[in-house]
Amino acid sequence: MKILSYSHEGEGMSPVYKNENWMVGIKNFKPVNAIKSLNSLERHNKTDELFALLEGSCTLVSAVETKNGLAFETTVMERGLVYCIPATLWHNTITTPGTKMVLIEAPDTSMENSEVISLSAEQCAEIRSLY
Repeated sequence: MKILSYSHEGEGMSPVYKNENWMVGIKNFKPVNAIKSLNSLERHNKTDELFALLEGSCTLVSAVETKNGLAFETTVMERGLVYCIPATLWHNTITTPGTKMVLIEAPDTSMENSEVISLSAEQCAEIRSLY
């Protein structure tokens, strides 16, 4: 038996370790996560999702549904902290080139138990004003 290590150097997210309890992925910058490309939010209905920033910069965008529509918040990630996106919370990541994060979630997380919503131009502008 020996200690194993995993990496991912390409764009976007790649699962690097998975067992019956959890999946660990590495998420690197990709252009769709740039602030100018933000156009949707997602939520996972059966699992929390954990993020830790390794390199670069990331702002977490979250939204809760209110009677007046979505209420947005942003959280600037700091290295050395773990951030938990609770199940059912709308969210997305805004990253810059050179960003690398670790994410952890349930191994069966998929589009079958997640949702994506498109944002209007006004909603995107509101998020940009918080960035």
